[in-house]
Amino acid sequence: MSRRDRTVSRSTRHHTRPPHGQGLGARSVITEALDGVGARPGRLVVTVLGTVTGIAALVLTIGLGQTAGGQLASHFDAISSTHAEATAAVAAGADGAEHPTAEIPRDALARLDGLAGVEAAAVLGEVDIGTDPITAVPIHDPSMPETLAPPVVAAEGDLLGAVSGRLARGRFFDAGHSARGDRVAVLGRDAAASLGVGDVASRPSIFLGGHAYAVIGILDAVDIQPNLLGSVIVPLAAARRDYPGATAARVELKIAVGSASVVAHQVPIALAPNSPDDFDVAAPAEPTQFEGAVRSDIDLVFVAIGIITLLAGGLGIASVTMLGVSQRRGEIGLRRALGATRGQIAAQFVLESVVVGLLGGVIGAALGVFVVVTISLVQGWTPVLDLGMTLGGAAAGGVVGLLAGGYPAIRAALIEPVEALRAASG
Repeated sequence: MSRRDRTVSRSTRHHTRPPHGQGLGARSVITEALDGVGARPGRLVVTVLGTVTGIAALVLTIGLGQTAGGQLASHFDAISSTHAEATAAVAAGADGAEHPTAEIPRDALARLDGLAGVEAAAVLGEVDIGTDPITAVPIHDPSMPETLAPPVVAAEGDLLGAVSGRLARGRFFDAGHSARGDRVAVLGRDAAASLGVGDVASRPSIFLGGHAYAVIGILDAVDIQPNLLGSVIVPLAAARRDYPGATAARVELKIAVGSASVVAHQVPIALAPNSPDDFDVAAPAEPTQFEGAVRSDIDLVFVAIGIITLLAGGLGIASVTMLGVSQRRGEIGLRRALGATRGQIAAQFVLESVVVGLLGGVIGAALGVFVVVTISLVQGWTPVLDLGMTLGGAAAGGVVGLLAGGYPAIRAALIEPVEALRAASG
């Protein structure tokens, strides 16, 4: 007995011909479908692999997209979303040029102290020292080539906290230095290199014109305002005494995550209660907006990749099911001869495809979740998994099986019993 004949015999072993027109019962259709799924293990494995690949790719890409979006948003929150800057608004003057409409008040830091969302604040202003040289020694040697002096910045308050700065050596001047107007300076690392200052242990001095400033620290890095690395930073009170034109031009703020809108509203009122429009606050977009935009873009790309892979798996199911219809023409003809209707034949093949799709969907969803969690653990990320997407991925396998098995099922239902039995016997 041939393999095909054994398959036909096994498929119809427990069935007798029902009365004409009744067909076979639903239980018989389900039994035959499950027998058809398990009768060819090799073909089952190949078909399931296509669905497993598609569903796993869909769950994996969306899961990694959401996880990556969360990581990128968290990095953004840690730096950019915690910084704001307040400056005076500008308006056109009589000369046609733009001028500030107000000045940063001298008690700006006191006004901002304790304001909701403000974690650190500092006032800054550039100091115009004219043609005065900046040197590390009070000797002017005409034979030495002229070099561009580093800019001088006057500051007051917690500048390190406001710009997320870190010192390489020494310390930063504090409220006591500012209150006394001490001539001390902190050099950015680039400014220190240009002035030849490499250490602060011996309290070296630099000379701004004829004024000696003791260097007490060297700034190594900043997350905000990188131009400070090439600047000489001095207390605002000392700059105002030595250069009366020195003023505060802006307020640098470190703010709590999610407080941007509150800070942008409150800071102008604190600085100028009677005319808050005189000040502008550059605050970042809300983290939720940024996070949503990033995740939408990443999810769109990854979903497209997952869908393409899933379609490939569906085509695999359709191809294998079509091949199964061709190989089982004898079985189909015999079942039709025993009374099975066209609808029951179609239902059998559709049910086989749905079972295969569901099996692949469950395995693929589980595999996708496992890979996302594994990659997140290796990278030290927090895995982000949508439970609805995971369960939906498993169900999507069944939908893919249903769609993929539709056309082959119709082809099987249209096979005439006589032609099928003649082809099987031939």
